[in-house]
Amino acid sequence: MTGSEMVEAILDINPDAEVVILGDNYADIQWGDTAVITLSDLEARKIAMATEYNSQAYSRSRAAEYPSISDQLDDIYHNGIDAWKATIKVTKDKYPK
Repeated sequence: MTGSEMVEAILDINPDAEVVILGDNYADIQWGDTAVITLSDLEARKIAMATEYNSQAYSRSRAAEYPSISDQLDDIYHNGIDAWKATIKVTKDKYPK
């Protein structure tokens, strides 16, 4: 686990953590006034964070492909809600939950 991954996991567990990470090893963490978080807890949190991130891949892919809000509003104005829904459905079907 890299130093930056440890920081992400620590702050996900305890957003108020006060730590200094001097390298990429668990032993390089100086905990200050923060309760020590075990390496196994950090590794478990890293896996949980990766799982959550991966579970939202469809959402990121959809967001990148949807027309801009102004184009969507223009579509609704000119073609109606049903036509807009059909346009959006193409992207939703391409990237299902």
